[in-house]
Amino acid sequence: MKAISIVPHDAKVMLTDVSEPRLTSEYDIKLKVLQVGICGTDREEISGGRADAPAGKHSLIIGHEMFGVVVETGNKVQAVKRGDYGLFTVRRGCNECAACLNNRSDMCFTGKYKERGIKGADGFQTEYVVDHEQYFIQVPESCKKIGVLTEPMSVAAKAIDEALIIQLARQGNILDDTNWLKGKRALVAGLGPIGLMTAFALRIKGAKVTGLDIVDESSLRVQILKNLSGRYIDGRNVKTIDIDDEFGEFDFVFEATGIARLQIQLIDTLANNGIYVATGIPAGHRPMEIMAGNIMQQLVLKNQVLLGSVNASKEHYKIAVNYLQQSQEYWPGLIEKVITNKFQYAEYQKALLSHEENEIKTVVNWV
Repeated sequence: MKAISIVPHDAKVMLTDVSEPRLTSEYDIKLKVLQVGICGTDREEISGGRADAPAGKHSLIIGHEMFGVVVETGNKVQAVKRGDYGLFTVRRGCNECAACLNNRSDMCFTGKYKERGIKGADGFQTEYVVDHEQYFIQVPESCKKIGVLTEPMSVAAKAIDEALIIQLARQGNILDDTNWLKGKRALVAGLGPIGLMTAFALRIKGAKVTGLDIVDESSLRVQILKNLSGRYIDGRNVKTIDIDDEFGEFDFVFEATGIARLQIQLIDTLANNGIYVATGIPAGHRPMEIMAGNIMQQLVLKNQVLLGSVNASKEHYKIAVNYLQQSQEYWPGLIEKVITNKFQYAEYQKALLSHEENEIKTVVNWV
């Protein structure tokens, strides 16, 4: 079968022939891959960036945002049948730490985890994949057009869930509603796929959403935000340190840019008792000056929380599927617009190397 592969740390991507995987356990599930999303991680990998091949191999099949249909199951698989839609999660635990042993590999203590398509395990940019049923997430047929968005939505789901846990623990006895986000002012910095998924989820939770980016008001990503009743800030016209003066402070700040300077500056937009979740991963070894005293003074005097969040647990994937369903229900046809570019797998070079101005999410079709 065909697969899109790289040699890690070598700026080259290729279409290769590999053996079709077979079930090796009574608990295995085999999926026919339908679509695989492309994100910044994939493009970093094909440029020679961070990636690790499986042990004993020199190449890595890339791709971690997948969606497919079940074509075969092991004898012990009960809850899934041929023809069901779904996907496999990305991370595989270290089998050593308490987090991984309790289905929270997203919180691995040792760092010895593997990630399909990224770190030590082949990914999903191929025709068929097999994995254990514990990593399978079922997606209803009604969501099959957007099932490939489940993984990026899971990142948003985890960030929101963790923020709610923290805020309810801190403020639960002074709140009238256990949904801390209801009516709260939220800022989403970076209106790419993860930022837009977060905007959908925040609106579902009842938050008032403002988006920050550096694109024209007429761009599709801004139009999607506005159709969610969101407000837009063009970062080219407003200095980050002036956002709180011009637009007010925010109870919840979600960062999805990976721009270190902006990540630090966004702290200034946070309100009293607010929480800031960073998901973007900036390039390292780039020194910059910051007003550390001012930042720490603000965090202490305003009871603020800074939180980093990466990956997602299986429960967050399930929450993500619910968010996708609710998005379709509340705003018919809107979330589908996030998928802007589709390529057949034979066009992998164009899919991975081209980056159109209006692109939000590019997917590779395997059927």
